[in-house]
Amino acid sequence: MRMRNRRVRAVLAITSAAVLGLAGCDAPGGGDGSGTGVRKARASRAPLWDTSPVSMAAVGDSITRGFDACTVLQDCPEVSWATGASAEVNSLAVRLLGASKAATHSWNYAVTGARMVDLTGQITQAVAEKPQLVTVMAGANDACRESPAAMTPVADFRAEFEEALRTLRRSLPKAQVYVASVPNLKRLWSQGRTNALGKQIWKLGICPSMLGDADALDAVATARRETVQRRVEDYNEVLEEVCAKDERCRFDGGAVYAFRFGADQLSHWDWFHPSKDGQARLAEIAYRKVTEPVR
Repeated sequence: MRMRNRRVRAVLAITSAAVLGLAGCDAPGGGDGSGTGVRKARASRAPLWDTSPVSMAAVGDSITRGFDACTVLQDCPEVSWATGASAEVNSLAVRLLGASKAATHSWNYAVTGARMVDLTGQITQAVAEKPQLVTVMAGANDACRESPAAMTPVADFRAEFEEALRTLRRSLPKAQVYVASVPNLKRLWSQGRTNALGKQIWKLGICPSMLGDADALDAVATARRETVQRRVEDYNEVLEEVCAKDERCRFDGGAVYAFRFGADQLSHWDWFHPSKDGQARLAEIAYRKVTEPVR
């Protein structure tokens, strides 16, 4: 009986070893018990995000054009956070490509006053250069209208952004996209309203839905600003959600919206658009997000 039991145990041991050998990577840790095979498989997958693109194009609105950063009511693209050549700003293009290459391998197709509906046209221009990275900063003008009632509906904003990305993907399926959040317009109002000159410039028509009647603090004015602020937050949710569906798109996680622009970061011409210092802060945020390692 003892001899028979030993034979049975021996047969079971051999059978178990054979089963585990056939299972291979299904056994804990893989075939060699070390997990090396799994790690090699993961390492062989090329990451979909390249932290060092060799060319880039920027699309968007007045912020990306450097509006009011150098001269009153004028574009100043040389200080753009995205593609500017100014050493004071150290733009995203300069940080990624170097000053020399940035001059020949970065392009700025942003337009002052542009809204999300205009993004498809800008991207159509940009794809001709075949950039490896496209930066997007748009949406402020969709909220900055004559009144809250005139703001772009959220559904339209979503459809327009989706169409812009589809246009990009038809021509450049592997281009990377960095999407910046819409700034906190209410904070810009709270900072700028302390400056008399800025408020005079606002009367020329800068973001009237938020900046109109800048000193009014009654219930109607407060409700108006809150309505605009909620719409900006809705736009940022759209940007995040649409970007998340594209494996080569990175949203900034709300970093631009959360940035606390102060007097030094605002244009002293209009106390609303970024100053050179503000443009530099936007460049820092973008560079940090673009070069963040793939996890």
